[in-house]
Amino acid sequence: MSDCIFCKIVAGDVPANKVHEDDDVLAIMDVGHVNPGHCLVIVKSHVPTIMELDEATVGNAFTVASQIAKALESNYHPDGMTILQANRPAGWQTVPHFHVHVLPRYADDGVGLTWPAKNPPQEELAATAADVRTALVG
Repeated sequence: MSDCIFCKIVAGDVPANKVHEDDDVLAIMDVGHVNPGHCLVIVKSHVPTIMELDEATVGNAFTVASQIAKALESNYHPDGMTILQANRPAGWQTVPHFHVHVLPRYADDGVGLTWPAKNPPQEELAATAADVRTALVG
């Protein structure tokens, strides 16, 4: 897409600091990085979310994310690592092009995540699990 920043990066129209490139994905340094080493693994084809992406490309993207996480672990010795893949605005996606953040984390680095656990009863969880199983088959 002509107005997509990640498509422009993949096409070479916008400069980026590449970390990895293969036929399906491009990994770059995040210009808005939180901590040193913060990378983005971007699929080369313009696909907005994981739901529209084929499983082989998803697998490759996460394999590359894992390899980058291990390299960052070795080089920077962070206290932790956040691997984040968001979909659609309500899911915190800010660029509608599939990508994975690989973010080295340090104690008190200012990154936050709100996760308001709802703790539903087991019966509700069982019903939801049945719905998901049905959708997986169908």
